[in-house]
Amino acid sequence: MNSVISFIIPTKDEKESIDTLYKELLVNIQKLNKDFEIIFVDDGSTDGSFKQLENLHKKDKRVKVISLRGNWGKSVALQIGFDNAKGDIIFTLDADLQDNPQDIPVFLEKLEEDYDLVSGWKQKRLDPQLGKVVPSRIINFLARLLTGVNIHDTNCGFKAYRKEVVRNINLYGELYRFIPIIAAKQNFKVGEVPITHRQRRFGKTKFGWTRGIKGILDLLTIVFLTGYVQRPGHFFGTLGIIAFFLGFLIGLYITYLRITTGSIQFRHPLLFLGMLLMIVGVQLISTGLLAELIISTKQRFNYSSAIKEIL
Repeated sequence: MNSVISFIIPTKDEKESIDTLYKELLVNIQKLNKDFEIIFVDDGSTDGSFKQLENLHKKDKRVKVISLRGNWGKSVALQIGFDNAKGDIIFTLDADLQDNPQDIPVFLEKLEEDYDLVSGWKQKRLDPQLGKVVPSRIINFLARLLTGVNIHDTNCGFKAYRKEVVRNINLYGELYRFIPIIAAKQNFKVGEVPITHRQRRFGKTKFGWTRGIKGILDLLTIVFLTGYVQRPGHFFGTLGIIAFFLGFLIGLYITYLRITTGSIQFRHPLLFLGMLLMIVGVQLISTGLLAELIISTKQRFNYSSAIKEIL
């Protein structure tokens, strides 16, 4: 049986790009001589994108359209696409025409080298420097530094996955930016390939300068999740024990002063600091235990209620 390739395309107000992207995909996919499906996930578009997608589906039943109830964000759109994909190999790419479908064979060649996930690397990026390129490079540098995953562009939307990877990814919030890190921390083999990046032809970017600030906060989240998601008690417990131990040492010092001098002012700043550190230590240890309890009963996120219609 011939393997199937799925293409997942999150779409938000990209009416002008949809037909062109479909035609480009069709030209390049047909060269592969493989069965395929194209899944557009319409994330609450208000510009008539869904009507465009509906027309495509009527012309070509290999085009699946999933319409969401309002705007849920890219993580949810991707997760729903993953959950509904039938392919053994799964591609994701953006709907704004900045990703070039001609690069599809490059991803497949890299996967053949026994990689599980291949991420695109926009070596020559044609985006606004201050608004997107500089913040992205800073975040990617910090991501490599803090996680040890040597990927130049973790947030590139153009990626190829083996089915086993997407079955083990659970996206929410803004975690889509760090999918290669999530996969690498699950011991999947992750690589990257240089791709052709194109200028946006229609519409405008959905992201502003605040994205860089959010990206740093998301990076801290992913460092915690990938390093301690199975053992949060170790993270909070370690901090708690350190804090409690420092507070305890301060308490011993205060006791020593009381014994040797016979008195100590109640308002001595060290006394308050020691008490504070011990209280914080107990709270952190308790937080770790509660996190362990939660993680032991956690369930996979189910976004089925976000789907309005499937074509």
